[in-house]
Amino acid sequence: MRFRGKLVDITCIQHFTRVVTTISKLIKTCVLRITPTALYLILSEKVVNGGVQIWCELPQGHFFDEYAMEGVSAEENEIYLELAPENLVKALKTAQTAKWVKVKLTKKHAPCITIEVDLPTLGAHSRVVVHDIPVSVVPRRLWTEYQEPEVPNFDVSIVMPQIKVLKNVIEKMKNLSNTLLLSANHQGEFKVSVETDMVSVSTHFQDLLNPASGNGGAPQQLNPSMDPEEFAEILLTTKWCISI
Repeated sequence: MRFRGKLVDITCIQHFTRVVTTISKLIKTCVLRITPTALYLILSEKVVNGGVQIWCELPQGHFFDEYAMEGVSAEENEIYLELAPENLVKALKTAQTAKWVKVKLTKKHAPCITIEVDLPTLGAHSRVVVHDIPVSVVPRRLWTEYQEPEVPNFDVSIVMPQIKVLKNVIEKMKNLSNTLLLSANHQGEFKVSVETDMVSVSTHFQDLLNPASGNGGAPQQLNPSMDPEEFAEILLTTKWCISI
């Protein structure tokens, strides 16, 4: 098994760090699935026992300038590793002003994800910081436990606004109410609202994308009777809103 990737664009490095940081706030351990086209951060617990499922997909072309991997075999060209995302966050925190970041699968007494960070310097000398994150290789017989979960049919699919902007809106609204109402329609409109006995506040986002989505890349069946301008809504408790 081999894996090596290189991130050069600072925006991609920071975006990658924010995603991993969000995951680390939700779970202590997860499975990193590496394929030729994407990285996945996965948690699969028994839902009948009150567990949760997390499926985070990171297309490698969106983040990596260089990317190469070899799985366990030509027929099963994938790698599954168990790790603590918090350790990955600690390594990436040193990379917020890096020239580049390399991510490699190595073996140093035990399997590791090695993070190499080239930090800027005042002189001509390079300054590379290396972090070794211990991982456990997941046996092939357990791979079926980490497949993409089934998603029920939904009314609206929409690309969310910029995370930083959305975070600022939610943080302010959390001071007004213990619940948030999220609304979206097929016209690319998205709303975040709070309502109390004293005040009603909403923030509107327009011209967002409504992508087709579904398990395995197949288009999801949307509600055919729903008016394109009608909003689908979900009410959230603010304690579940995670700072990103």
